[in-house]
Amino acid sequence: MADVIAEYFDALAGRGHEQQLEKVSGSVRFDVMDGRRTRRWLVKLKKGDIDVSQRNAAADLVVTGDRDTLERVFSGKMNALATLLRGDLTVDGGSELLVLFQRLLPRPQDATRKGGKAGYARRQR
Repeated sequence: MADVIAEYFDALAGRGHEQQLEKVSGSVRFDVMDGRRTRRWLVKLKKGDIDVSQRNAAADLVVTGDRDTLERVFSGKMNALATLLRGDLTVDGGSELLVLFQRLLPRPQDATRKGGKAGYARRQR
């Protein structure tokens, strides 16, 4: 079974620099709860430069969620902010950093890609 979360952070570390975040500096730690075990990833942003580690260090923002929820977020099946508003994720720190970090997350799958608009039935002519 693929580890979606580890693969996401490996790919993120490989980016090195994100031009769209050149004005952003801060750190985000993701605490992934998996039963009694907690896995952590620390992402440091410094004017677009990205550093990823698994250190358990202080961060400007700590996002905590269960493994299943965060797998959906990091695979693009769920929107991080919507998940936060539903109470499936918790944050400690400035959530504005999460808004900026969301630019680095895969976009949730759009229902319109399957030939129709979400929530609307197609009319027959």
